[in-house]
Amino acid sequence: MNNCCIRGAITAEENTRENILENTKILLEDIIKENNIEIKDISSILFTMTKDLDEVYPAVAAREIGITEAALMCACELYIKNSLKMCIRVMVSVNTPLSQRDMKHSYLKGAEKLRPDIVRKNKKINIAIDGPAGSGKSTIAKNVAKTLGILYADTGAMYRTVGIYCLKNVIDTNDETAGSEKMEDIDIEVRFEGGKQLIYLDKEDVTEKIRTQEVAAAASNVAKIGKVREKLVEMQKKTAQTQSIIMDGRDIGTHVLPNADVKIYMEADVDERAKRRCCELKEKGIEFEYEKIREEIIQRDNADKNRKISPLRKADDAILIDTSNMSIEEVTKKVTDIIYKAEGRR
Repeated sequence: MNNCCIRGAITAEENTRENILENTKILLEDIIKENNIEIKDISSILFTMTKDLDEVYPAVAAREIGITEAALMCACELYIKNSLKMCIRVMVSVNTPLSQRDMKHSYLKGAEKLRPDIVRKNKKINIAIDGPAGSGKSTIAKNVAKTLGILYADTGAMYRTVGIYCLKNVIDTNDETAGSEKMEDIDIEVRFEGGKQLIYLDKEDVTEKIRTQEVAAAASNVAKIGKVREKLVEMQKKTAQTQSIIMDGRDIGTHVLPNADVKIYMEADVDERAKRRCCELKEKGIEFEYEKIREEIIQRDNADKNRKISPLRKADDAILIDTSNMSIEEVTKKVTDIIYKAEGRR
């Protein structure tokens, strides 16, 4: 058996005995439920409260729900300017065969803002962001994932990996028969390390190698092949079944995650998207011709919108955001606010 610690916090609405005890019980019961704890296995609980709560010791709530054998201690928190008000915190020590990393911490009501990453880890949410090339969806999805403390999955990178495989093996990406046959031979592995997605092709890390215009064009072609989409969509759906995730692509809200909790469709005018792509290439020291980049984006749009299988389109229940005249920070905040509203947090 291991002695593990579980953290938790909740805010009260009033500095009254009834309200303090009610909220303490809610917090303790949530910790017990989420971690499948038996009361007899709780060895001790440390309670702290902000100085604006002084009507009753929160430990009284523990006794009232049957925690009578554990050692209990109450303390007053240090006053920190602009800190969360009317907050009750707990540190529960429990004897369990599980490890510390298996423990589920609870942050409820106003205390959710203290640890939004933990809140979302405990409450799975799927977010779909779709849009044409250069609309900013990948950049925004990464930023939002970091803000919310959830996983970001770049589905476009998966199609690029199939594209680079075809280029390396001289396979015509417009030949549906050849592409379908080779899907059985392609070994694609997606790893998530430190919140970052890495793509491996035949055991080789190709995360950076797939970021070329040539590979992007190949990806657009192979995305039309049924067998390719079938294999990759299956991988994407499995990833979303077990954890909170934000995915960006062209058919996430319409096909991959049709029941996503939040759907966003981002767009921007073609000139703005071409400028963004040129800036990316310039930063990487890659030579480019603006008109050629612009034409490639137009061609990519046409291919994505007119393919027979899962074409690019806005889901009926997706929220449209035109990013043409918005900064990255503005779009990130707008998308994050939409997610918070959907969760009832704002």
